[in-house]
Amino acid sequence: MAVNDTALRPTVAETLNAAATAIGAADARALLSHLLACAPAFLVAHPGHELSDDDAQRYAGLVTRRAAGEPVAYITGEREFYSLSFAVTPAVLIPRPETELLVDVALEHIAPHSDCRVLDLGTGSGAVALSVARQRPRVHVVAIDASEAALQIARTNARRLAVANVELRHGDWYQGLAGRKFDAIIANPPYVAEGDPHLTQGDLRFEPRAALAAGGDGLSCIRHIIAGAAAHLSPGGWLGFEHGYDQAAACRALLGEAGFCDIVSRRDLAGIERVTAGHPASAGSRTSKESD
Repeated sequence: MAVNDTALRPTVAETLNAAATAIGAADARALLSHLLACAPAFLVAHPGHELSDDDAQRYAGLVTRRAAGEPVAYITGEREFYSLSFAVTPAVLIPRPETELLVDVALEHIAPHSDCRVLDLGTGSGAVALSVARQRPRVHVVAIDASEAALQIARTNARRLAVANVELRHGDWYQGLAGRKFDAIIANPPYVAEGDPHLTQGDLRFEPRAALAAGGDGLSCIRHIIAGAAAHLSPGGWLGFEHGYDQAAACRALLGEAGFCDIVSRRDLAGIERVTAGHPASAGSRTSKESD
């Protein structure tokens, strides 16, 4: 009697249960959804759906990569950020939920129909710049990065999201921007201290080191950004940037020393001071306060 080979094929439920023991249920679902090009809800609604032999083999390869530590975003080639899907590769940092606060802060400062100019320093995948540009289509955003490989990803994302109001430039921080003024400067710069053990753990092992580490205390890039901000801000302009979980006080101090006022740190959804902002002082008195 001939054997029905299809009866031996694994179902969605069996495949997920086996993978979950190696990489966890959430990652198992994310990888299978990616492989089958389906919504996660499909996996829940069709636990008995059988995988082809080819799909089962390919999925085993994805699970092996994840079990070895490779980030899910690099395996799938994309990550959601601010309800948008961004292409990502090992040339760029993986966009993280806490960075959405930087977009929120920017949008709070930019009126819906504003035609102001925004500079995004160290844009990487373009996640922050493109998210702001999508929400404020009349704004002109200049996004700059020292990595040409990163800019290639940002260009890809600009095309796939059909965002036309972003100018992508190659340069190191303010390089090539002499004489240009902006109403807002935003940045998610490297802020991990060299030697921090987290750099050798988890997803960070696979992400570009130059986009993560910044000197012995993790503040060298932030110091550079603050030092050059006033020369590139229009009257009334402001600077806002993401920083580490324990760096808010130091960042407020650096802004104060550089002559900024109305300095405030904002907390992310985990209650961590994650973004600090301020604007160059004019004739008024300087103020600085902790997160509101």
